[in-house]
Amino acid sequence: MTVADCDHVAPIRARGWRHAYRGLVPQTYLDVLDIPADAERHRARLARGDGRTVDLVAESGTGELVGWVAFGPYREDDVLTRDAEVYALYLSPDRIGHGVGRALLTEAVHRCRAAGHARVYLWVIEGNARARRFYERAGFAADGAEEPFDVDGVAVPEVRYVKELRG
Repeated sequence: MTVADCDHVAPIRARGWRHAYRGLVPQTYLDVLDIPADAERHRARLARGDGRTVDLVAESGTGELVGWVAFGPYREDDVLTRDAEVYALYLSPDRIGHGVGRALLTEAVHRCRAAGHARVYLWVIEGNARARRFYERAGFAADGAEEPFDVDGVAVPEVRYVKELRG
């Protein structure tokens, strides 16, 4: 991902949230997702260039940005570990089911394995059945860890998934 991609990734993330999380997080939150502010956060993070987070984008045959994945070290209580984590994976809703998400996730897992990580984790909203099936088909499994995150004062339960990269 480049700085120029940030203005395309932000609306993909917003449309992804609105599509995937309808009924799972407060609609008032989804209605006011701030695309320009999100794009600016991505630009600022890329400009800092900490080298820990890897962002990959997927383009259509016509060059349109249609998906994004971000991954890096696993964060446990704000401490980076030797494991990896997929922080985000979002697609344009019209690209769901066309292999874009699988391609992005496969490349992220490949790069995590190549970097020597033993495991890769990700968090998914408990009620997001479609995403949970997607990750399970990709070899991830819920490991029993659960944690709510706050969305506009509402606790939204998430479950942690893991994929072993060695063995």
